[in-house]
Parts: sequence; C-alpha cells; structure tokens
Amino acid sequence: MRWTLTLITLLFALASFAQPKVDYTSKNKKAIKLYEAGLEAYNQRNNDLSVTFLTEAAEKDPAFVEAYILMSQAQNELGDVPAAIISLDKGMNINPRYFPNGFYFLGEMYMVEGNYKNAQTNFAEFLETGKGKEATKMRCQLGLKNCAFAIHAMDNPVDFTPVNLGEGVNSEFPEYYPCLTADEQMLLYTRVLPDDRSLQGKQEDFFVSQLDGDIWSASEGIREINSPMNEGAPSLSHDGQVLIFTACEVNGEWGFGRAGLGSCDLFFSQKVGHAWSKPLNLGEKINSYYWESQPSIAADGKTLYFVRGKSTARGIQEQDIWVSKLSKGGVWQKATKVQGYVNTVFEEESVLIHPDGETMYFSSNGHVGMGGLDIFMSKIQPDGSWGEPTNLGYPINTHGNENSLLVGATGELAFFASDRDGGFGDLDLYSFILPEEYRPNRVTYTKGVVFDALSYKKLEARFEVIDLETERVVCESYSNPKTGEFMVSLPVDKDYALNASREGYLFFSGNFSLKGLDDLEEHAMEVPMEKIKPGSKVVLNNIFFETASFLLRDQSTIELDKLAEFLLVNRTTRIEIGGHTDNVGGIDENQILSENRAMEVVEYLIGKGIETYRLVAKGYGESDPISDNDTEKGRAQNRRTQFMVIE
Repeated sequence: MRWTLTLITLLFALASFAQPKVDYTSKNKKAIKLYEAGLEAYNQRNNDLSVTFLTEAAEKDPAFVEAYILMSQAQNELGDVPAAIISLDKGMNINPRYFPNGFYFLGEMYMVEGNYKNAQTNFAEFLETGKGKEATKMRCQLGLKNCAFAIHAMDNPVDFTPVNLGEGVNSEFPEYYPCLTADEQMLLYTRVLPDDRSLQGKQEDFFVSQLDGDIWSASEGIREINSPMNEGAPSLSHDGQVLIFTACEVNGEWGFGRAGLGSCDLFFSQKVGHAWSKPLNLGEKINSYYWESQPSIAADGKTLYFVRGKSTARGIQEQDIWVSKLSKGGVWQKATKVQGYVNTVFEEESVLIHPDGETMYFSSNGHVGMGGLDIFMSKIQPDGSWGEPTNLGYPINTHGNENSLLVGATGELAFFASDRDGGFGDLDLYSFILPEEYRPNRVTYTKGVVFDALSYKKLEARFEVIDLETERVVCESYSNPKTGEFMVSLPVDKDYALNASREGYLFFSGNFSLKGLDDLEEHAMEVPMEKIKPGSKVVLNNIFFETASFLLRDQSTIELDKLAEFLLVNRTTRIEIGGHTDNVGGIDENQILSENRAMEVVEYLIGKGIETYRLVAKGYGESDPISDNDTEKGRAQNRRTQFMVIE
C-alpha cells in the first residue's frame, strides 16, 4: 500500500492521543510536559517543532512509548521515512502490546524503503497478535504476498534500459503523462510550469513534439487549449485528431468558461485543420460529482476508459477504472466499471488501452506487486471482461509508485516518466524496449485522405473500418474537416473493408489487406467521393459471391446494409445495380451470372425495406471491363458489383 494512505489510518489509530491524558506510560513530569507540547505542535501541523519536543521527551524518559509513536507519525509526514521507522521501532520494542498496529505500520514503512525482509517480519508479527480491523488484516495479508513477489522479482529482473527522450521534450520542469499517435511520430504530454497567477505558483499545460528522424523536435505548447487553469492527463486519439483530458475547478471557475460537474471533469477538443477546437465537457454520462481523470480512448474511436475516484479531505480515494461507449448517434453512454479482475478494493489509476483493443495497461496497489503502485497488463476475455493482471516485473516496477506508462503502437517501445539521475530536472520522459512477454498484439496503421472526386476538395466524412472475417466494426471516426486526413491503428494479418459517407455524396466502398506487413508499415489510401447525381457510380468492393455462383457470401452483409442505409436516407434516389464478370467462361454464361448477381442484390435490398420501383437490376456480363483481363488482378477488378444513380 502507499504510505500516503496508511498515514491517514495511523492518524485515526492515534486519535486517543489527540488530547492530553493522565495514564501515560511515563511518570516523568518533564517528559509528559514536553510530550504534550509536541502533541499541541503536531495538532497545529507544525511537525518540525513537534519532533523537537518529542525527541526531548524521549530523552527525559527513554521508555515513553507515546512519544516514539507520535514522533514516528510527525517524521513520516515530513517525508523522513527512515527516521519514522527508527522511532516506531523503539516504541514497539519497549512495549509491543501497547500498539499492536505498530507492527503493520512498520511493515508498510519498510515496504516504502524496499526492505522486504523486515516488512515480512513485521506483517507476520501483526497477524500473530490477532488485533486490528479486518481491513487492516487484509492489507497486511496483501503486504505479505507483495514481499514474497518482490523478493522473487528482484532475483529475476527483466531487461530494462531507459533512454531519455532528450532536450526537445524534457526540461528543468516536470514532464509526464505522454500519449502518441498511431504512426509514433507525434508525442503529446503534460508539463508543469511556474505561474504567478496560480495559488500554487505553478500549473499544468500541454506540449507537442514531432519525431524528426531519431530525435524529438523542440516541443510547442497548444495555445488553443492551454489556459491559466490546469490541463492534465491527456489521451490523444490514434489519428491525433481528438484530445480528451482532465480539467479541474479552481475557485468555482473553469478555464473554458463552462461549469463542471465535479472536482475534476473530462473535456474534449477536436482538430480542425491544424488548430484545436474550444474544449467541451464530455457530459454527465461520463462526468459526475466525483473525480474523473486519466482518460484513454480506444483505437475504435468509440470506447473511452478513464479513472473515477472520490475527492476527500484525505485525497483522491476509491479509484477504479470505468468505461463508456459511444452510441451510433454520437452520444456517450452512461459509464460503468470495467468488468473482470482489474479493479480492486484498493486503488487503480493511469489506464491505457493499447491500439490492439485487447490489451490494457494500468497502475494498481491492489494486486500483488512490489508494494506501491505497480504497472500491470490485462487481456480482454471473450465475454468482454478483463483477465487476471500480469505484473510487469522488476525493475520496471520498484518499491516506489509507477504509473503513466505509454506503449507504442508496435508494442516494442514504451514510455514513462521518471526523476532518475541524469535527467534534465525533476520528472523527465523516457523510452525503453518493452520485454516481449508484456507486449500487446501486433498492429500497424492506415493513413488516408478524403476528397471530392471531381474538384479534389478535401472533405470531412464519417468512416468505418470493418474486419471482414468477424464482420465487426473495429474503428469509426471522421476525417479532418479541413485537410480530409484520417489515420487508424489496426491489428495486422487481417483483411478490412473501409466505408466512408457524407451528406450529398455517394458512400465510398474500399477494402485492403494488412496481411504480411512489417510492424508499423504504413498503408496509404485515397478516398474519392462522388456527389449524388444521375450517372454517378460506386463500385461495391465488399460484396462477395461464391465462385461461379450468385450466392452471396456472409461478408457481403456489411456493404449491403450500408447501401440500404444510404437509400433509406436518400429516399428520392433511384439506382441501377450492375453485375459484371471477367472473360473467363462463355459469354452467355457470364451474362446470365451477372444478371443473377445483380438481381440477388436487389432482392436483398427489397428485404431491407427499399421500394421495388427504386431498384433496377442489370447484368453486363464481360462487356464493360475496367481493367485488363490478361492478369488475375485485372480480372478481379472486372468481377464487380456497382450501383449507378438513375435519378
């Protein structure tokens, strides 16, 4: 457990010392007077003065148990854990039965110091007393498991060689919470800067760096989003077009002129051209009067993971990982806790959903680990729940707190923040090669641009990418409103369909294969879109028939449903369904086959509620090729189904 949490428990355990009492373990009046002065200083949050008085009290009476216990707490709150251990250990040695919980807190403090052997001893002694609340016993039992795991992990370390990202990214100020585009060319992260306008004298802003060869370029702030308030914990969509982040209330005001729903809310901004839109609150289905932060948007563009906790006087507590889905109408659904083995009764935070859509990385102190917040990996199960987490091992995890891990699209390179020696100052961003056993599934990316087929004007369009084998929509999003650009991250070794739609235009139908590609090998696509007018045509690239048959294959339903949806939206449009073949076989047989295939598509559309008078089936056989029939690639292009607008 984190000692920052157990301090609070200790504070309540020592509540009996909040007022002077008569039955001290010491009878030395001078020692008691000094102790009470130390207690008063402690209650006034003057821990330095408290330690001074309590040290003198212990010198007057070296057997004064209360003085050592309170001194330990004051030293701990000052951040001096080694001194706190010595003080509490002295008190426990004088009278182990006076404060049985002291064994548990010694165990926790030894965990903070990475002294697992001594932590084991004290956890075991606490359980032997039979004292303490059930919650404390449960923490203690987890502590014993953590010790055993940590000792074994340190004897079997994983490969870990961090590399500083350089002066283009890092500075004398803290940098943390990195996120990355699917092509691993743009890095966005949080930096803390001095700011006299803030009550804390500092504030968080976003910065962006581009990869130039092997070097990250000098970073620049995002002027449209950075404000006098704090902006932090960003999640960048894998195409770099959507940014979701945390903003918190300050003195009842918000940096974006909009009230929030709780202590911290999630906001989003969309890239329009090369600028970012004004951030907007994600709404009450995601945000609440609790604390929402650390978002991670999945590569499908419609699944958002984030952390929700309760903001209390003792800090943010009861943190769990939640998820929300985007409806077809573009509205986020009511968030729910993720199902499976990820969330515990302790703390989870810093969630990352990898572009493969099946691997989650997160930090937790509720699973067996090194003692603080460790980084874990979990895989999604067939029922949609998350499986038993795997600890990433030592020295990726240590006796300290580890979080904000970023794993690149290939799964080979990972990023994290650290204040280790040799940096530029405070927290810096580092990269390292992730051990193979902790890597996600292989993915690559597809880039494209949407444009008017006649004028070449760049267009914003809604697009979907479908796994042709499973018929599952693996990604849906929009191209950039000004540049028409889009980028999606996709698992390799699969065949995909891509559909794009925009009001006033025929929908686009394409397919592509990512089989046999190397990691992060770019697949580029052009998406020309035809306006709806008589004579305009679309080849339905994702309608498939059995060989030499007019029997539709199952994979065709995605495209056919898209065509039916288009006709339901454009209710005055009449179309011709044209069937075409290559020149293999006889002319008459090919003509009949093309007619039957066209009619099969028409019958399907009628079954979807499209009026018969709006549909014409026509077979062209091999009479209208669009490519050379001398090659298999050309013949494949000629074997096609297309539709043409009649009116």
